[in-house]
Amino acid sequence: MAKISETDLILNKDGSVYHLNLLPKHISDTVIAVGDPNRVYSVSQYFDEVEFEMNKREFITHVGKYKNKRITVISTGIGTDNIEIFFNELDALVNVDLKTRTIKPKKKKLNIIRIGTSGALQEDIPLGAHLVTDFAVGFDNLMNFYKLNLSEFEHSTAEDIEKKLKLNFRPYVVEGSRILKEQLGAEMLAGNTVTCPGFYAPQGRAIRLPLQFPKLLDDANYYHNGDFWLTNFEMETSAYYAFARMLGHEAISINAVIANRIKNKFSKNPTKVVDGLIKKVLDRI
Repeated sequence: MAKISETDLILNKDGSVYHLNLLPKHISDTVIAVGDPNRVYSVSQYFDEVEFEMNKREFITHVGKYKNKRITVISTGIGTDNIEIFFNELDALVNVDLKTRTIKPKKKKLNIIRIGTSGALQEDIPLGAHLVTDFAVGFDNLMNFYKLNLSEFEHSTAEDIEKKLKLNFRPYVVEGSRILKEQLGAEMLAGNTVTCPGFYAPQGRAIRLPLQFPKLLDDANYYHNGDFWLTNFEMETSAYYAFARMLGHEAISINAVIANRIKNKFSKNPTKVVDGLIKKVLDRI
């Protein structure tokens, strides 16, 4: 069996993976992923105990137990490029023998839950809502470097979005875990999340720079293909869903809606909205 080279999978002196600085023993079957490093503490404050902590760049990790269930919570920072690092190293920790640098014959499947924030694209989505993502729509170009297989529906929807939003690039559309949605998403709004490669122009915001797509917000708001509507903007979900499919894991993205872009309203207490979502997810794991 071919070995993975030292430059393809970089390990630290203690044998941990390069960016996450973690060993296989630190990865639980359930992994909660958050963008903001401070949000790791917002999750682990509810643990019965914290057995391990690691701080490395924006990747903060706590491992502990909640109601006797072992959970690993990791921060990723912002953007799909960070999710690429997170997912490849996380998978290597459970599906690669790091000592022999060979892929294990029997693969382990993780349950990966993103708890994040986003802005609503539909007027009727209230501030403070909790939204579970059915399909992610990637406006980033990350999947140009990977072989991601799309269903016929995903492929045709991507083509339709490109045409109707008058984009000069082809987005990708990928579905999340139906299993985790059923487990965690009860009584939440369900929607289709646009993942953007930036916070300002890619989400229709302008300060001093002109926009390539000045009608992006309106076009995203009005877009629909049958009952498929675009519900919210954020910056990571498409990468979670794409890598989960390619690597054989279950992944779901659950969003605290802290802004409504159509109404130009922002939550007065976003911390409370996120905290409520954290507790809801923990109780359903």
